[in-house]
Order: sequence, then C-alpha cells, then structure tokens
Amino acid sequence: MRKRISKILVTGGAGFIGSAFVRLLVVRGYHPGIIDNLSYAGDLERLKEAGGRYKFYRVDICDKKAIDSVFKKERAEAVVNFAAQTHVDRSIVNATPFVGTNIAGTQVLLDISRKYKIKKFIHISTDECYGEIKRGRFNEGSPLRPNSPYAASKAAADLLIKSYVRTYGFPAVIIRPCNNYGPWQYPEKLIPVISCNALKDQRVPVYAKGLNVREWLYVQDCAEGILKVFNRGKDGEIYNLGSGKEKRNISVVKDILGLLGKSESLIRFVKDRPGHDYRYSLNWLKISRLGWKPKTDFAAGIRKTVNWYKQNLHWVEAKICNI
Repeated sequence: MRKRISKILVTGGAGFIGSAFVRLLVVRGYHPGIIDNLSYAGDLERLKEAGGRYKFYRVDICDKKAIDSVFKKERAEAVVNFAAQTHVDRSIVNATPFVGTNIAGTQVLLDISRKYKIKKFIHISTDECYGEIKRGRFNEGSPLRPNSPYAASKAAADLLIKSYVRTYGFPAVIIRPCNNYGPWQYPEKLIPVISCNALKDQRVPVYAKGLNVREWLYVQDCAEGILKVFNRGKDGEIYNLGSGKEKRNISVVKDILGLLGKSESLIRFVKDRPGHDYRYSLNWLKISRLGWKPKTDFAAGIRKTVNWYKQNLHWVEAKICNI
C-alpha cells in the first residue's frame, strides 16, 4: 500500500476551483500550503471555511526565487497547480499575462519541483485546449487545437509538462476539466454575470444568439475528481474531467432568470466573441474507472449557485469587474 502524501502545495489556492480543492483537502485532514499572488480573481475569503488550517504564501509563480524559498520551507511532496490567467475575453484583449503566467510560470514550477524531487505534480488544464467539436466528444488522445490566446497558453503548458515527463521522467499528471460553476466564481464568467446582473434588474449580455454549447460541472464535484486523480491517477497520464451535462448558453441564462423570477426581456444579445468555440464535450470514461463520477445534477447545482449569489451579492459588488 502506498504511503499517503501529506505535504501538499496548492498554487492558485485562493482562486475559484483552487479554493474548492483546498476546502476539500482540509475536510480530508490535510494542512496544505497555498501559493497565490492574489490577483484580481484571487480572494482569501474563499478559504474562511478552511479555518486557517493551511499556510499561505502571497507569491507569483513567475518569481523563481520566491517559489524556491516556499518549496524549501514547506518541504512539499506534491504540487497541485491551479495558478493561471483564465478568462478568454481578457486574453483576447491582451495575451501577454497569459503567456507569462500560464507558460513561463508553469516552467518555474516544473523546474523547482524537479529540484526538490516532488513525488507528484498535478496540473489543472482545460477542455478548451482541444478547440471546438461539432459532434462526438474529445478523449485524452484528441489533438490540441486551441482557438483563443488563453486556450493556446494552456495547451502550451500541457505540452511543456509532457516534455518533462518524457525527458526527465517527471511525475506529472494533467487534468482537463469542462466548464465549472458554483459559489465564489469571480463575476466575469457567464453564470455569475447573469446571476448578478439579473439580481440588480440589469441587462444580461449573451454572445450572438446564445447557441454555443458547454459542458457544466459543479465545482465541488470537480475538486473531488481532482483529489481522486491525485490519489489514484497514473503518472504521465491525462484525465478529462467532465459531467455529460451539456447546455446551450441561452438555456443556462433562461434557467437562471427563471430561478430568480426575472423576465427574459432582460436578455441583451451582443456581438459575438472573436473566435468563439461552438461546442465543447468530453469523454471522461478514463477518470470514471478510478471510481469518480459527478454527484450534482445541473438543476440542483445551478439552484445552489444562484441562491449563493443572491445571499452574497455584497461580495460580488465589492469586486472590480472589467467585463
């Protein structure tokens, strides 16, 4: 029986998905170290439920000297990397931060992890690396055809990691989740934007006619899937993390408006995003063989999410949104 890895560093642990993973680790008895530069999308409020059962380092993953210092102090055995620039629209306006954090920052983590002989490196990627698919589903061997600067930067990081696995025998695993949703998501993504605008009786923007299709996974289920791969995944492998719950954007918007008792007249169709992918869909049979499957259906998950935003509108309004 393998000895449990107990000393874990979580990069981007104050972000949306990263914080959900940290909260899960704490429930499972871990006391992780967290690295986060607290950019506009990071927030330690997300970690209140963790009750301080973690060590926090405000460090940018591109700062090699500072990262080295944290690794030396923590003596971590494993790294779970969520740290990234993630918003497609921002990458279209300015790709430079995405190249810096998502590629160069990943390289810093890889080199320092090798130096300190990390036993496991879990990298959180995205289904957007595959590009769009009109029919069927992407599997882990599908070619990478990213269509936005964000997706391209994540695909580049994946290729860099794969090169470290091949060249150095580096113990890395790549996870590609589908679209996450849930409480604490920064108000620039679809579901929080629609929820918060509708709560304030403001127009809700929808690209083109809202016909783009996304696969939706509740963030807690995603965190549990990542932990399953952490505990049972095979080094050098890639795992898709999907739900099978596909919905057109316009359908999601109408679901939210219905839950809030708001009129669909609030919908405002706006000019489409450049290079907008039509549909993402993942084959996640591989991770299911590890004993994971999502627990939260979309109807229950979106209800919990919308109710959270209703009760925490003050948190959203405190954020600086540049959508």
